[in-house]
Amino acid sequence: MRIVVIGGNGIIGERLVNILAAKGHDVVSASLSSGVDTVTGKGITEALSGARVVADVAESPSFEYPAVLEFFVASTHNLLAAEKAAGVSHHVALSVVGVDQVKDSAYFRAKAVQEGLIRASSLPFTIVRSTQFLDFMDKILQLSANGDVIRIPPALIQPVAPGDVADTLAETYYNEYFPGNAISMPPPLQDGQVSFDDDAPRTVQQYSKDIAAFLAWAAEPHLVSRKRIGFQVMGFLMLLTVLLYFTKKKVRSTAR
Repeated sequence: MRIVVIGGNGIIGERLVNILAAKGHDVVSASLSSGVDTVTGKGITEALSGARVVADVAESPSFEYPAVLEFFVASTHNLLAAEKAAGVSHHVALSVVGVDQVKDSAYFRAKAVQEGLIRASSLPFTIVRSTQFLDFMDKILQLSANGDVIRIPPALIQPVAPGDVADTLAETYYNEYFPGNAISMPPPLQDGQVSFDDDAPRTVQQYSKDIAAFLAWAAEPHLVSRKRIGFQVMGFLMLLTVLLYFTKKKVRSTAR
């Protein structure tokens, strides 16, 4: 299958190209360096020739308004039009968790507009919403620094490895079981989200223990019963050993 990766030389795109190629797909890495400019439309028609799937992981060169909005509107509009003309059967786009909730961010608003354009098109699509990449944590800390002081907002985050995002994108084509064809990472866990009937502590640590126990049971559902039988067998053998010991002792004393 021929798959075109828009932004194929980026932090996600490069990984995605390698994963798809390893799976045996005919992969085209499209970016400015390869002569494809999605904002102007240059090179898009040639890049999409024969493609069945287009994965758009391109990133805006600016996160400021209005440049970021102009980038995603122009790029997405040109891509969708070219995909329809080329007969592309599926459009995959990388977006951000919370894109429809954080209204103060110009970048999030621009990504929301991009999602709207995709949803309004007649093409089958999947939108993969990711959280912040682990690779950007150092840059975020640098931007939060003021001299020797680093100010971090009291917000829960759940960063993800770019490789995991690329793996998800590589397996994503069309999934009708997700409303709106959008797949999103879950929000971070925090204390107090879950209540227990046995009054166990409502903490992330307790959630982790429960999840680990559930996964262990799911991997080996009969493990508990086997352990119980094992303990019963051990108890029986210990009791039998004691009985044999005293029986042997009694036989010896009688023989004497």
